[in-house]
Amino acid sequence: MLITGATGMVGSLTARRAVEAGYQVRALVRPTSRHDWLETLGVEIVEGDLAELGSLTPAVAGVDIVVHTAAHVGDWGPAEKYRAANVYALEHLLASVEREGRLRRWVQLSSLGIYPARHHYGTDETMPADLEGLDGYTRTKAEAEVVLKRHMEEHELPAVILRPGFIYGPGDRHVVPRLIERITAGTMKLIGDGQKLLNNTYVGNLVDAILLATQKDEALGETFNIRDERLVTREEFVGTVADYLHRPRPGRVPLWLARALVGPIERIARARGKAEAPMLTRARIKFLTLNLDFSIAKAKEKLGYRPRVDFREGMRRALDWATKTGGSAGQPDTVGLPPDTVR
Repeated sequence: MLITGATGMVGSLTARRAVEAGYQVRALVRPTSRHDWLETLGVEIVEGDLAELGSLTPAVAGVDIVVHTAAHVGDWGPAEKYRAANVYALEHLLASVEREGRLRRWVQLSSLGIYPARHHYGTDETMPADLEGLDGYTRTKAEAEVVLKRHMEEHELPAVILRPGFIYGPGDRHVVPRLIERITAGTMKLIGDGQKLLNNTYVGNLVDAILLATQKDEALGETFNIRDERLVTREEFVGTVADYLHRPRPGRVPLWLARALVGPIERIARARGKAEAPMLTRARIKFLTLNLDFSIAKAKEKLGYRPRVDFREGMRRALDWATKTGGSAGQPDTVGLPPDTVR
């Protein structure tokens, strides 16, 4: 099994769980990435770059399963920056795998963000992806699905697509650490009433789905929404973090005011060439205000997916990890994971 993105939150836990399940695991990592902890698990390391076709040949040699978790993530910046990693690199990797001719399963990590940016109440996989997207990440994840499906049709690629929602858990270096900083500094605000549902997806639940997708014949050629069993409101999501930190729960900004301000804020940030996202973006309004309830009935039926970890326990583990390590990029994602998150 080849895992891309094996030094990230999802890839690292997938690697550990796959080793424990008896797979021979290989990780494609950048030369600058820390990966000594992967080697202690018995993972074979191949250094390379998804953007360089020539570096992929050693990574795919002899491989019959690929779990593709690598991606450029975020909600700010030109789409082309995301497209290079999320679309062009995917084309390169698929070309290498198809030349090798041994593949029996490709598991593609996509996103629930590919659906239209509106309220969702039980939306299932029959709804078409939105190729316009609010940001470079969601747009190029939708484009990546188009590329993959073309290969499935034209080259009979044996693939499975998983669409998780907001992924959280031990190893999160982005959302939860930033949330901790803002709540600690007293700058965090909810937008609107905070009662809409979030598409929360605990990393351990997602890895359960990934391993099922490598094993179930019924999954071939299919696309699955993946999330926790119980979705939480934004008020519970943010409030859980505040309570853990023993900080006051954040106040609220009226939705009408946020919508009025987001356009000018984004335009000013782009005009100034800001590399970092401003405090308010359309993608963040979506994250904090839309009802994001997506059906996982298909995943339950065809994958046998059963999300085992509830948000409260999963977020506690995420916060334990983030406060212990400081969310440091230098820390391996599996450090300090409780035993039941890796079995």
